[in-house]
Amino acid sequence: MPKLPPLNALRAFEAAARHNGFVGASEELNVTRGAISRHVKLLEEHLGTALFRRHAKGVELTGAGRQFLPVLTDAFDTITREAARLKSDTQSLRVLCPPATSIRWLIPNLDDFRRRHPEIDLRLTTDFFRSSQFETGEFDISFSVEHWPRQREGLTVVPLFPVMLTPACAPRLAEGEVPLRTPQDLTRHTLLHETPWRHDWEAWLSAFPVPGLSKASGDDFPNLDMAVKAALMGAGVVMSDLVLCREELQAGLLIRPFPDLACPSPLGDTCLLVHDTLLDTPKVAAFVEWARETGRRSAIASGLGGGAEKAR
Repeated sequence: MPKLPPLNALRAFEAAARHNGFVGASEELNVTRGAISRHVKLLEEHLGTALFRRHAKGVELTGAGRQFLPVLTDAFDTITREAARLKSDTQSLRVLCPPATSIRWLIPNLDDFRRRHPEIDLRLTTDFFRSSQFETGEFDISFSVEHWPRQREGLTVVPLFPVMLTPACAPRLAEGEVPLRTPQDLTRHTLLHETPWRHDWEAWLSAFPVPGLSKASGDDFPNLDMAVKAALMGAGVVMSDLVLCREELQAGLLIRPFPDLACPSPLGDTCLLVHDTLLDTPKVAAFVEWARETGRRSAIASGLGGGAEKAR
């Protein structure tokens, strides 16, 4: 394979050819005019042909120089574009997060991450985890629940905070015509389900059976955020997540009629899924560290101790 000409010589010639002389090239590359001249001479010796004609008024391209210039200009333009693209990819962090977790936890905390890491361009997609979409490399990090990934090989599961479930409703509903004094009173209220699969009420009723009450009753919603909004309007009783519903619970917009009756979600803790190959990259490591710290603070503020790992 022929030996590649020296890169500095190629850069010097390309700049000199564009500027029609050594002075403009020396200013662009921040070197002396003599250095440009020496680099061009070295390239001409390497190629075995003259690229410039020297005369009293300066230099001009030879036929060989005119042929070589567009080749080098295109090559350097391509290198510059690809380097910019790779730099952008390196600094961009693509995160997938479900709607309720995005709206109720991630987005309210994102300004803190961006202040700490202004060099990272975080790009959020709000959607539910799909293993095929994640495994193709479309995302660097995905939020999920611990049991969902089934401990897939090549993925690291990073717990953030526990998912603890307990019924909640608007105060006027709890104190209304049909007050909520005991779990049995739930049989006379509408259950609000965050998904059509009704895992939330199924788990709670398994932990705290209520005769005559079934997960089959009530209304379905696409996600927890919409179910909570319905509960705020007095439409029924929602199965609250103590972390994701902390704002409404602490403000008294929702109350827990049975505060001692809380159970963990059967789906597991809220966690991050990260490809093993990306775990030590600076942008991913920074987000994982931030998310774990923020998750611990959220768990403590919600009365759940020090986070998912300590709650086990």
